[in-house]
Amino acid sequence: SVSLAIGVAWALTGYLSHPNFYCSYVECCPSDGHRINATALRVQLDTKLFGQHLAKDVVLKAMMGFTNNPSPKKPLTLSLHGWAGTGKNFLSQILAEHVHPAGLHSKFVHLFLATLHFPHQDKVKLYKEQLQNWIRGNVSACPHSVFIFDEMDKMHPGLIDAIKPFLDYYEQVDRVSYRKAIFIFLSNAGGDLINKAALDFWTSGKSREEIQLKDLELMLSVGVFNNKNSGLWHSSLIDRNLIDYFVPFLPLEHKHVKMCVRAEMTARGYAIDEKIVQAVADEMTFFPKEQKIYSDKGCKTVQAKLDIHEDF
Repeated sequence: SVSLAIGVAWALTGYLSHPNFYCSYVECCPSDGHRINATALRVQLDTKLFGQHLAKDVVLKAMMGFTNNPSPKKPLTLSLHGWAGTGKNFLSQILAEHVHPAGLHSKFVHLFLATLHFPHQDKVKLYKEQLQNWIRGNVSACPHSVFIFDEMDKMHPGLIDAIKPFLDYYEQVDRVSYRKAIFIFLSNAGGDLINKAALDFWTSGKSREEIQLKDLELMLSVGVFNNKNSGLWHSSLIDRNLIDYFVPFLPLEHKHVKMCVRAEMTARGYAIDEKIVQAVADEMTFFPKEQKIYSDKGCKTVQAKLDIHEDF
């Protein structure tokens, strides 16, 4: 009976300690064999991210190529650019959720806000040390960590260069490999350049869907590199080609704003009422002044404006 009890105890201990059982209750870092569901990611981008054919195409291919590569040479580094309300934060959250289901609530996903985490210019040296230590410690704990840097256009010049060694083509840095981590930068910088390019296409009679990455990426990287308010001004990350993709987010048109309104109504459990959809869209402001093609806040204020129409 003693032997039986010991055997049962060992079996029970083995079952409880099995990764599949343990990780069903406690969040675990994905194994190296983990793959992102490409179909699910594509469907989510198609149904929830409006007016951004470039961003969807580039990011989907980048994520699939990176996560399906058993031995990447460097971390995946994406820099998302465009005016507020065009979907940069939303896309970064979707990507985080497909790597770690808990998304921004995951202990393996780390969000940095420039104005919150790095507010003081005179403490840049301290911030650099803290940032390096934080990234080193978290990648040591989970190689598949995701780091999102929001408000890059408010980042103090030179600060982001502190993470340059982690983004480079090194097999290890201080015995830690960063090659399976993902870094995402979000910035309003370059938005004016993107908007001008989109307007030029419209003026010439071309569809926005005809805009390709090659039409914007070089202009965007050069513009951000030379912009003192970009967070990447004269950055070694650009100089050393360590940012894999500069992803442009196009300004949103009336039809895209309406898509956002419908999506928000559906999320709240409302039936779609096209009168309300039109009313909310009419309350938005558009530019240029004469043509009024693009929403100057994207879809950023849709939720607040829809609140006014709740009673209807």
